[in-house]
Amino acid sequence: MQNTNQQRKHKRLSDAVPVSNRGISGEDIVAPTEMRKRLDKFKWQLESDRKQLKLLNKQKAEIEKYLAVSDRVTEGLEVLSQKLFEEVLGALQDHLSIAIQEVLEQPIKFQAEANFRRGTANVDFSIEREGNQEDVVRGQGGSVQNVLSVGLRMFALATLDKSVHRRFLVLDEQDCWLRPELVPKLVNIIYRAAKELDFQVILISHHDVELFEEYADKIYRFTPTNDGLRVDQVNANPQGIDQD
Repeated sequence: MQNTNQQRKHKRLSDAVPVSNRGISGEDIVAPTEMRKRLDKFKWQLESDRKQLKLLNKQKAEIEKYLAVSDRVTEGLEVLSQKLFEEVLGALQDHLSIAIQEVLEQPIKFQAEANFRRGTANVDFSIEREGNQEDVVRGQGGSVQNVLSVGLRMFALATLDKSVHRRFLVLDEQDCWLRPELVPKLVNIIYRAAKELDFQVILISHHDVELFEEYADKIYRFTPTNDGLRVDQVNANPQGIDQD
């Protein structure tokens, strides 16, 4: 009877022992050397994270410094861009005025006025004759427009990347509004500009061949026939023009 009571007492005590304290094996105990390795690894990771945080804070400070002046830099670049554009436009205005005066033999001045809005430029073209403004499209029955068209196309093509865009220009009936005696003047300007800018230009015209002989490198006459079209080369080189 006494043994039975002791067994019951022992059972109650065993039931009171926490489960977590039961059966601790050698596998649950980490050796000090392993703990040292883990601690060293955590220390190294902490130091690495601190260095990374320091670098990120430095980059953050540089970005904040840049953002503090970015608006002023952007405004300054826009002003510089506008100034350079106006200078280029001014040079274009002067050259095209000379071209118009040479071809048409009239005191006409080409004008180009730029308006900058929201980072883009809008250019208004006009011509001035003795202080009076004239419409480019309507003036001189289209002859002014044709001369300006040549200059503006060459200017646009000259600003493109030569490695991507070939400097090749086709002018179809660009002299159609000019009197025959003025055609050689236009051809002369086209020839000089093409040579200076290293352009290859093909000019299609209905005027007589003689008007082009002095300035065109090669002239071809296209003649309709019953069988289609005959092509004849009229000249090989312009007369009196240095080919070097």
